[in-house]
Amino acid sequence: MIKFTLKCSEDHRFESWFKSSDAFDALKSAKMVSCPTCGGTDIEKAIMAPMVRPARNAASKPPESTQTPQPAGEMHALTAPQSPAEEALIELKNKIQEHSEYVGDDFAAQARAIHDGDAPERSIYGEANGEEAKKLIEDGVPVAPLPFMPTRKTN
Repeated sequence: MIKFTLKCSEDHRFESWFKSSDAFDALKSAKMVSCPTCGGTDIEKAIMAPMVRPARNAASKPPESTQTPQPAGEMHALTAPQSPAEEALIELKNKIQEHSEYVGDDFAAQARAIHDGDAPERSIYGEANGEEAKKLIEDGVPVAPLPFMPTRKTN
């Protein structure tokens, strides 16, 4: 498998995995690769840095960095949002994490308890499998999937 950084004719950038470079070319020529932002099928490979693993016997100490550290709160150019949609998702995730309680794998039980009045009403988020989520919806418990993976909290 190989991951390519791609861009459409509108200069929207995104990443996708392919079996090989030939597989990408075949899918592209069949117009089966499209931009997730605008839906365009005029897709090209963007310039990307190769992902090279160090040798197994290489020293475990990372090389000394010559870059100036980023001030707190500032994003590095490679991690900065690349589209307004990505920026909105980051803002949504931050707002949910700031104003809701993470309940982890106990989400289905906690959501049901809040709905039934057996637990204090509050905003929660967490993880549930498809079966649990379907059962909550069928029982009228108001839940919605999040468009991102929650940051797991261990404490």
